[in-house]
Amino acid sequence: MTTSVAAKPTSPARRWQIVLARDPRFDMSFVYAVRSTRIFCRPTCPSKRPRRHQVVFFDAPALAREAGFRACRRCHPDQTARTDALAAVVERACRLIEQHGDAPFALGGLARQCGTSPDRLLRAFRRVTGVTPRQYGDERRVTKLKQHLKEKRGVNPALYQAGYGSPSRIYERAAAQLGMTPASYGRGGRGAVIHYAIVACPLGRLLVARTERGVCRISIGSDDQVLERDLMHEFPNAHITHDAKQLTATLDVLAAFWTGGGKIDLPLDIRSTAFQREVWELLRKIPRGTTRSYSAIARALGRPRGARAVARACASNPAALVVPCHRVVRETGALGGYRWGLDRKQKLLEREGALPVM
Repeated sequence: MTTSVAAKPTSPARRWQIVLARDPRFDMSFVYAVRSTRIFCRPTCPSKRPRRHQVVFFDAPALAREAGFRACRRCHPDQTARTDALAAVVERACRLIEQHGDAPFALGGLARQCGTSPDRLLRAFRRVTGVTPRQYGDERRVTKLKQHLKEKRGVNPALYQAGYGSPSRIYERAAAQLGMTPASYGRGGRGAVIHYAIVACPLGRLLVARTERGVCRISIGSDDQVLERDLMHEFPNAHITHDAKQLTATLDVLAAFWTGGGKIDLPLDIRSTAFQREVWELLRKIPRGTTRSYSAIARALGRPRGARAVARACASNPAALVVPCHRVVRETGALGGYRWGLDRKQKLLEREGALPVM
């Protein structure tokens, strides 16, 4: 992770997308101003987004002031020192977590090392990264574990080198985050038996794959070969067979969804970080026919500034429909993104009769 400012985007269309996403990487690279209110803001300002035709962009706050706009009192776009200081604290905390992954800090100790209080560090960390320090450490350890397993270092050495302690209970925890045992993941899924089928659905073609533990992938597309190739790429060494008979019960449950069924109650066998699991579990509780905003999901998780992190978790969802990420929209009511295409998201919501519920 880095908290440095990303390269300055110059395209108005690109800048508008950054404003809609409240992307913190571009927080100080430009400001946007609203003609109707004569106010200019940071791209990450939490205020309600204006209509696009009312927005004009400036490379710096001084240029916005020269054009007759005044600074927003919520995001203070002309005060850079506080933002830089906040980023520096989080940057130091991230480096400490990474350096001491084998003996992670408690929140209090980490805050002392960063010269701040635990509450302030927690708020700053959530604002900048969308997760807590503990979750960031967990995700870093899982990332290291994946790397060591792919380097064929052996399961127990990989667990220790990634910062895990005893391989007993930790093994089970790592397996939950990987979606399969660490040994199987290190072999590219070797040892896992995956059955899959591709069927027609109202949105095109639907690939459904599962292991003995549960559904490991549901993807939507228009080309069977592309869907198959993506599955093989995800599990290059697993034993994968096309066998619709093995998926009869699963396909029956999914068929009921298209005819008005509610929650798809299927077991899952998918990889995730701690934060992704939290988001996906909350998504599964959204009733059919309703939507939630990314920011509402973030608030429900206790991370009011984590809307962008929620959007990333939705974008990485490997099990369409079972984890109904199509029911998450922007606070303005705009659709936002969807891994399998915005037209499909629109059709799904229309099919469910969903109206935005923020």
